[in-house]
Amino acid sequence: MRAIEIAGFGGPEVLREVVRARPVAGAGEALVRVTASGVNRPDVLQRKGHYPVPAGASDIPGLEIAGEIVDGDAAGLAAAGFAVGDRVCALVAGGGYAEYCAVPVGQMLPVPAGFSDIEAAALPENFFTVWSNVFDRGRLVAGEWLLVQGGTSGIGVAAIQLGKAFGARVVATAGSADKCQRCLEIGADHAVNYRTEDFAAKALEFTGGKGVDVVLDMVAGDYIAREVSCLAEDGRIVLIAVQGGTKSQVDAGLVLRRRLTLTGSTLRPRPVAFKAAIAASLRDQVWPLLAARRVLPVIQEVFPAEQASRAHAAMEEGHHVGKLMLSWT
Repeated sequence: MRAIEIAGFGGPEVLREVVRARPVAGAGEALVRVTASGVNRPDVLQRKGHYPVPAGASDIPGLEIAGEIVDGDAAGLAAAGFAVGDRVCALVAGGGYAEYCAVPVGQMLPVPAGFSDIEAAALPENFFTVWSNVFDRGRLVAGEWLLVQGGTSGIGVAAIQLGKAFGARVVATAGSADKCQRCLEIGADHAVNYRTEDFAAKALEFTGGKGVDVVLDMVAGDYIAREVSCLAEDGRIVLIAVQGGTKSQVDAGLVLRRRLTLTGSTLRPRPVAFKAAIAASLRDQVWPLLAARRVLPVIQEVFPAEQASRAHAAMEEGHHVGKLMLSWT
């Protein structure tokens, strides 16, 4: 099969197309012929040598795919309601930049009705992440306020849409007036240009001084103290990345008086059973919204798979809104 491997840690140019042996589906797995792969920030970190591959995962980058089941554990497939020939999308721990990928059955979901494979492959990484962190860890419920940092990222777009779909009011941050406008078009109630405005002050203004209930933060660093300052009582900050650094000074008095929670998680190294539980929640709660097209991925650009280096360069330039994708067809 064709695959994209990391020839050595470095810039986008270290990605190269190679021929690899086709993987074999093991117990509890399916073999998927991949037609589309998503490009994500962790792929860039892996390419640079900053995100080690979990034990047992493929060294080929790529965390989400869509395509057709061509083989697999028959009993496992049947138990999950799948069969050879089904179109699926899936979250994987690696190996997504390839024409074939072995996938744990529990981490697969059917391609939503009416979706192309490109659209379906844009779902798993962001939707698994948002559901696990905003709804499971962050416990967001209808009527609450959600602050989404990086609203035009793939995760930000998914968080805005899911927050609104489940009855929250959403404030999103972005780095330009144009991107703020896109956040509003995607569904945010308010958007803040973090380069020119104080997002904490604006969040307090939007909420009438109450503060936001949940923050989805992929920045960390000095953002955390500012987020603490604009949290409502019993508010929750959920960290999913540390693009702004790993250290922050926090007013512990505010944490005590307002009963605040600071938590976080990484998804890639978690066990299959944990990810399968998220998949089950998504299939029950979110897939009907996708089929009804109340929630949709936003796709900036699709690259031929052999141009993965161009996709990574575009990711690092940061001008995109939503997803960058690879096509294998």
